[in-house]
Amino acid sequence: MGDIDVTLTHIGGPTVLIEFGGWRLLTDPTFDPAGGKYRFGWGTGSTKLTEPSTSPQELGPIDAVLLSHDHHDDNLDAAGRALLPQVGTVLTTEAGARRLGGNARGLAPWSTAELSAEGKPRIEVTATPCRHGPPLSKPLVGDVVGFALRWEGQEHGALWISGDTVLYDGVREVADRIDVGTALIHLGGVRFPVTGPLRYTMTAAEAIELCEAMQPQTAIPIHYEGWRHFRQGRDQVEAELAKAPAELRDRVRWLPLGAAAEIGV
Repeated sequence: MGDIDVTLTHIGGPTVLIEFGGWRLLTDPTFDPAGGKYRFGWGTGSTKLTEPSTSPQELGPIDAVLLSHDHHDDNLDAAGRALLPQVGTVLTTEAGARRLGGNARGLAPWSTAELSAEGKPRIEVTATPCRHGPPLSKPLVGDVVGFALRWEGQEHGALWISGDTVLYDGVREVADRIDVGTALIHLGGVRFPVTGPLRYTMTAAEAIELCEAMQPQTAIPIHYEGWRHFRQGRDQVEAELAKAPAELRDRVRWLPLGAAAEIGV
C-alpha cells in the first residue's frame, strides 16, 4: 500500500468516484435512470439498461470531474451535466471545454494540469490519447481523452483512466511513456448496427494485449455494463481472461457496483 490509501467506487458504466488524501474526483458522470433512449449522431444510439448505483444527491461534494468527452450521453448524461456547475473543476477535451464553458478546462493529449488545494496532495493530471473508433472515425466520434494521475506517495505508479478508445498506437504510447500502477480500462467492445463490425471501445482481447505491454499492478474493468451498445459484458471479458497468463489474470480486479473498494497504488 502506498502512503495514501485510494478508495474507488464504481457507480456504473464509466462513472467512478476516486477518493484519496481528502480529494474526491469523479469520472464521466452518468446518473440518468434506466430506460432512456439516446442518439449519438450519424445513425447511432443506445438505450440505458440499468439504474445508477448512487444518485448525485447521495454522492456528496466533488472536487473535480475527469470527463473523457462531453458529447455522448453514456459518458455525460443529463443528470451528470447538471452536476458539473457544482464541482470545482472539470477537466476534459479542448473542444468539450469550449462547449461546456464555465469551470471546464480543456487538455490536449499529453498536456498536463495541476489540481491543488490546501492540506491535500498536489495531483499532476496528464491527458492521454484516445481514438473512439476505427481509423478516420473522428467526424463521427469526436475528440476523447484519458487521464493519468500522479501524486507523491504512489508506490506502483500512476492511476490511469483510459477513456473511450480502441487499442491503437496512441494508447500503446501510454504504456511506453507512463509507469501505470492502476488502470481503469473502458471496455464494452461497443458496436452499432449502422456500422456493422466496427468497434468503438476496447474489446477484452485488446485490453489483455494492452495490459501485457503496460504491466499495471491492478487492472480494473469499467464501461462494460448498463447500456445496449456495450457488446462485451463481464461474462465475455472473463472468458477472454481465462485464456490469458495467470500473472495477468491475477492483476484484474472487478469492483462491486456502488461499494467502496480500497486499492493499493
